[in-house]
Amino acid sequence: MFKQLEARFGLRMIPAVFYTSAALAILFVAIAAPFNEPVAAFFSDVAGWISTYFGWFYILSVTGLLIFLIWVAASRYGSIRLGGDDARPEYTTLTWFTMLFAAGIGTILMFWGVAEPMTRLANPPLPDVEPGSQQAATLAMSVSLYHFGLHTWTIFTLPALAIGYFSYRHGLPMRISSIFYPVFGERINGPVGWFIDIVALLGTLFGVAVSVSLGTLQLNSGLNYLVGLPTNYLSEALIIGVVTALAVVSVALGLDRGIRRLSQFNIVIAVMLMVFIWVVGPTLFITQGTVENVGNYLRDLPWLAFWTETFEDSDWQRGATIFYWAWTIAWAPYVGIFIARISRGRTIRQFVTGALGAPTLFTVFWFSTFGLAALNLEFEHGVELAAKVQEDVPVALFLFLEQYPLAILSSLAGVVIIIVFLTTSADSAALVVDLLSRRDDQPSQVRQRVFWTLLLGGVAATLLLGGGLDALQNVITVLGLPFCALLVFMAVSLTRALHADHLGYSLKDLAGGRTPRMDIMGDRPDTPDSGSEPFMEDRREQEEDR
Repeated sequence: MFKQLEARFGLRMIPAVFYTSAALAILFVAIAAPFNEPVAAFFSDVAGWISTYFGWFYILSVTGLLIFLIWVAASRYGSIRLGGDDARPEYTTLTWFTMLFAAGIGTILMFWGVAEPMTRLANPPLPDVEPGSQQAATLAMSVSLYHFGLHTWTIFTLPALAIGYFSYRHGLPMRISSIFYPVFGERINGPVGWFIDIVALLGTLFGVAVSVSLGTLQLNSGLNYLVGLPTNYLSEALIIGVVTALAVVSVALGLDRGIRRLSQFNIVIAVMLMVFIWVVGPTLFITQGTVENVGNYLRDLPWLAFWTETFEDSDWQRGATIFYWAWTIAWAPYVGIFIARISRGRTIRQFVTGALGAPTLFTVFWFSTFGLAALNLEFEHGVELAAKVQEDVPVALFLFLEQYPLAILSSLAGVVIIIVFLTTSADSAALVVDLLSRRDDQPSQVRQRVFWTLLLGGVAATLLLGGGLDALQNVITVLGLPFCALLVFMAVSLTRALHADHLGYSLKDLAGGRTPRMDIMGDRPDTPDSGSEPFMEDRREQEEDR
């Protein structure tokens, strides 16, 4: 039956992954749309249970993976290239940065740049900090950078590094299941691998759908301010429809003509908006505060990274840190595969330094500019921004821009940036989901990428129907947990493979149970270097046989 469908519609796929993932996503839409209230209540209960009993696991895992990445980059493995020893990067560093940023957390920064500091000002994480105080403001900036700095990019960088290493260094398919070859061997081409890829695919679909949903709420608020568009579900559905249509066009054009050009255009507009706020806002205050923010962030990072509310009777982390980690983890497969695809030729040290450092540095400037300017309005000009944001989080950016000159023009720029960020997120996700659902020897089909883009739009619309921001937080907290466990095992698998690579063993040695000893001095054994080429030849022969 599957072969008949492939022949009739010209599809190229791994049937177990494609049909199972598509069926589960469609089933969710079919059930959640007419029964949105019971579904929302179910996810709320499960999310509460996960936050209570596994919140510590989210916190510890992400912090541990950050330490792991720093170790890998600084270790003897840092000089290994993602590809052959003579491979060089396909894209310039600037182009690479704009693409990974726009397809990474561009939408997140636009949504939370003002909302996050204002939310934490009104609702500090520690009970002994008075809301609205200067102490709350200082802590709000540190928490904002914690939520969107090194830890967020750790979640993206680890799968990107692992996928790039196994794909470009050892010729494995660019799928999440390939990372686990040292553990499962050829079983990644069967049910075990299919299960891993289905989890990754659904995580990508729902994680990006949450971003599209949040961006839609923000766009609706912006268009209400600019042209009076009503803020209701009908408007939200219309916005999702427009974004989905734009994403379909972009995904049909492909990576270079569509996503790269949109990414470069958008990062320029975003930087222009940031510079505009720095110039017309409290320039000296922002400049001084940026320097201080860096120091406060580095000072507070150690305790924030391990803080689990053990001695506080609070549910603060459920709606903040745990939600952010789960959300980021859910779409880590998409960002990971996308970043890996554009990162061939870089060394592990270059890759980790760039993927962690450059976006985090930009995040510091972004949150310092928008967050400090918002705090200045709150303290020096009597604008009750925090209270208004508490009532309506998506409108935060436009309430903020309203306080400065050229408000209509800057708000219009904000709307354009959000639309393009949503488009690049959706079309990049469609490319990645298509990679996960087809064999590596099959060409990508435009109709499959269009199908996934349309399904993503449908999931986003359904999530919005389920109850807005709270419902989005609950759904993603639940869906992020399985992939959080996969991230931990990724680090273990990657460590085994890197050590084997250094000592001259092949992946087949690991999969066959031949484990290299963990030597301290780093000496290679006196055995022939099995390398990766024989492995790649075996893979090619297997693909031809199939």
